Amino acid sequence: MSDNDKNEPCCAISGMELCSCKVESVVNIDNRGQMVLPKEIRDKANIHAGDKLAIVTWEKDNEVCCIALIKVESLADMVKGFLGPVMKDIIK
Repeated sequence: MSDNDKNEPCCAISGMELCSCKVESVVNIDNRGQMVLPKEIRDKANIHAGDKLAIVTWEKDNEVCCIALIKVESLADMVKGFLGPVMKDIIK
């Protein structure tokens, strides 16, 4: 691996320049592996008790380097958008 590859973020996504990504908060993981999502983030993301979040990971060199939380409803919409056209072609 070249030095340039080591400096590249592992979770670089095509089109990411369109996103507004920033560090919102730093959280601690307790001895049971739990963390608290800050209230400001929950409010901003409209996340409430009982909501489901999908955990998405990216790996580089067989090591998880990025972790993202996505609302399950949003993930379902993404999958439908991606697979919808494919399924239409298969069903025809």
